[in-house]
Amino acid sequence: MDTLHSLADGFAVAMTWQNLALALIGSFLGTLMGALPGLGPANGVAILIPIAFSLGLGPTPALILLTSVYYGCMYGGRISSILLNIPGDEPAMMTCLDGYPMAQQGKAGQALSISGIASFVGSFFATWGLVFLAPQLVKIALLFGPAEYFALFTLAFATLGGLSSTNQAKAAFAAAFGLAIAMIGIDEQTGVPRFTFGEMHLYDGIDFLVAIVGLFALSEVFVFLEEHRGGGASGTKVTQIGRLLPDFGLLRRSIPTMARSTVIGFLAGVLPGAGASLGSFLSYSVEKMVSDPKGETFGKGDPRGVIAPEVGNNAAAGGALVPMLSLGVPGSGTTAVLLAVLLSLNITPGPLLFTRNPEVVWGLIAALFIGNAMLLILNIPMVGLFSRVLMIPSRILMPVVAMISFVGIYGISRSSFDLMMMVGFGLLGWVLRKLQVPLVPIILGILLGNEMEVNLRRAMAISDGDWSILLGSPLAIVLWIIVVVGFVLPIILGRRLKSKISANRPAAEVAEGD
Repeated sequence: MDTLHSLADGFAVAMTWQNLALALIGSFLGTLMGALPGLGPANGVAILIPIAFSLGLGPTPALILLTSVYYGCMYGGRISSILLNIPGDEPAMMTCLDGYPMAQQGKAGQALSISGIASFVGSFFATWGLVFLAPQLVKIALLFGPAEYFALFTLAFATLGGLSSTNQAKAAFAAAFGLAIAMIGIDEQTGVPRFTFGEMHLYDGIDFLVAIVGLFALSEVFVFLEEHRGGGASGTKVTQIGRLLPDFGLLRRSIPTMARSTVIGFLAGVLPGAGASLGSFLSYSVEKMVSDPKGETFGKGDPRGVIAPEVGNNAAAGGALVPMLSLGVPGSGTTAVLLAVLLSLNITPGPLLFTRNPEVVWGLIAALFIGNAMLLILNIPMVGLFSRVLMIPSRILMPVVAMISFVGIYGISRSSFDLMMMVGFGLLGWVLRKLQVPLVPIILGILLGNEMEVNLRRAMAISDGDWSILLGSPLAIVLWIIVVVGFVLPIILGRRLKSKISANRPAAEVAEGD
């Protein structure tokens, strides 16, 4: 009852005109960004961070705007998957398998409508999972001491590469690089400057908002410039949508599919590093085994092959918020970006968030319910409008991304030095993407590096320098076991899992030739 009472208070916070307008704007922009192939939710949120801060939004309104963008991107990813056979983001690639064949059969409108309803179902029940599971995790987290928190942060680094990662060395390098960046600035305990090289601007450390916008948003511009240096990029011809009204009989028969995929996706999202991609893949695979074991209909335009991955990846998106809010450990790349926003607003996610800032966390959860309803309303009748964004040439979109990045960051800090740092991080992100080094562990290192160092120092001070304190409790031992398993398991299973996903992943060239 206390949980439901807190949720009711959250609705009182969320149901203001400002917050409702921000949820609507975020949902609309998120769907547009999600529909653009390759942009994805992490980039979408990163692009809008400068705007949220430039507007002077408080913690709750800023989070409502950005989480609405997050949910909207998860909805929007299905649009290009179905119409072009090109995933809007990685979690949406499984939707291509049956969504595009449906479009080729003249059922694009039906595929878009049932996938929109499936996205709503996954997000809706995942948000209820967040309501009831996050407070329970908070009770466990209150048992954590410095040693347990250090192990928990290490767990975040060990698992954020995901089960489909095939190169844990690159993920470890990225995490170490992020931790090194976090060391820059004045040591809070000794007052000694570290790695500042006499530059006064570095005494306060690296602003992680500058790093995030540079690594994600600006690097996307550099990638575009490289890929299209020989000529402009034009818009894409989009498949005709046709009838939008969903088959309600089909939806009723698909209730077991939605139920299975919601559970699978939510659990995948709660696990740090698993994320929406795994939730989508497992939901599709399980549904194929249950509903079509002989492989007669899946891959040929079966609506259940559209419903399952969409429910799974949207449920995983909601599940990834659970460890971020209750433990302060992001469950996915996008929640790592949202974690940076919370820290920038002087709000520390974790067990104390529910007691110190209940209006923020419960207002955010209530806004997720509202934004999810808005997304359903937007994504059925207005899907034709969202599909038209695919026809806008990238040579027009990318300058807008660059403009928002520069104006937003300068509006926050009024510092030309930060602009130069952002460009530097953008170039760094471009190089690392060419080398296939993941960017999220770098962001996580910058975000958690200080807290990780503080907790290690506290543990050493308590034990008078005895390193065995890091294994001094059953909880710490369990966490370290999970760290080892989480780091080693992708090395063993990652290549096999990724080959299965790649085998199902449709080639963009096929779409371009149709």
